[in-house]
Amino acid sequence: MSESAKLLIKNCEQIVQVCSSGQKYLRGADQDNIAILCRHNGIGCSLVIGFDGLIKDIAYDNIIAAKYNQFDEVIDGTNCSLIPGLVDSHCHPVFAGDRVFEFDAKARGASYMDIHSQGGGIYYTVSQTQFASEEHLLELLVRRIKDMMSCGTTLLECKSGYGLDLETETKMMSVIEKAKQCSPMDLVTTFLGAHAVPKGMTPEEGVKTVIEMMEKLRNNQNLNIEFVDVFCEKGVYDVKQSEDILKAGKELLNALPAFHGEELNHLGSAEMGARVKARSVSHLEMIGEEGIKALSEHEIVAVVCPTTLYLLRLQSPPVRKMITDNVIIAVGSDFNPNAMCYSLPMAMNISVMKCGLTPNESLSATTINAAFALNRWQTHGSLEVGKYGDCLVIDSSDWRHIVSDFGNTSKLIKHVIKKGNVIQ
Repeated sequence: MSESAKLLIKNCEQIVQVCSSGQKYLRGADQDNIAILCRHNGIGCSLVIGFDGLIKDIAYDNIIAAKYNQFDEVIDGTNCSLIPGLVDSHCHPVFAGDRVFEFDAKARGASYMDIHSQGGGIYYTVSQTQFASEEHLLELLVRRIKDMMSCGTTLLECKSGYGLDLETETKMMSVIEKAKQCSPMDLVTTFLGAHAVPKGMTPEEGVKTVIEMMEKLRNNQNLNIEFVDVFCEKGVYDVKQSEDILKAGKELLNALPAFHGEELNHLGSAEMGARVKARSVSHLEMIGEEGIKALSEHEIVAVVCPTTLYLLRLQSPPVRKMITDNVIIAVGSDFNPNAMCYSLPMAMNISVMKCGLTPNESLSATTINAAFALNRWQTHGSLEVGKYGDCLVIDSSDWRHIVSDFGNTSKLIKHVIKKGNVIQ
């Protein structure tokens, strides 16, 4: 008996599933060994999305044609390839104010911490975000989400962290909750009250303030906080202070630790991540041997942020060493006022050129591994039956152009599809 479905994408040259056996993530050599269905003997590839928005079938065109007789919509994938919707596992998209003046300062030799110590950086954005209305922040966030979706992102982490007080942090996370209702993008909320030590406080006082915020946030039924983050860095929160904050986040908010570590200085924070059973540690430019070993022995994702190391002129993390040692690698945009990259494909390109990933590894790092970092691997991150119908139709017979063609994202992405709905 013939079946019907919501959407058929047919006659594709390639369907890049990334995973085809229900893997939670890819690590080691497997990260370069992604699953791809290719045109065979002149027969193209098809993907079917059901009325529930989930992937219903993936097979060659002749098999699909024999099985289904009706679709609400059909997309012709001739000379095109299909990849999963991209997953951004490290993003700071909720803020007000403009820090383009810092770009000029960095061009003239100022370091990140130079700007930070002079009241710029995070502190400047905090002052602007504290002053901004919830309505204005929501308008800015929805606009940014739309631009990110046009570049292929379909699942996005949203951090707070530009408040540093209960009122503004709550305002930021309320904006994220409202954006979940008015945007097709799937959003994941991370509490980053420990993004910087509030002005006038010692780090010890900052720790106490952040924990007090979490004690109050635990009773806020309007917020769905899934992760807790801290900027573990010299001059901000040290390893012990960061560990205390992350442990409190697990206890008070039932939130998974996912934090900034080893970015500017080697502190041993990756080892601490293993102690608190973190889901991810981000940046890692300065990670050492013991830190790599700690990540490799656990299911802890190393989230590399190529645009940040590029814009701050930092050394690259030892990504090849981490892959060889079996660490799970993800790539995030780290979109923030200091590194405004809307395009994960651009971050993928830099991860290849500056960090040494292969194109295949950059894709698994922005799909299944990033989905695992956000605890969404069961629904996102690969094209497999039963997962969300999130995919990108690439206007090329070889999907790798989305990585290689630097800055050409909008032209290459022919369609962005979210749960079977064509949103672009």
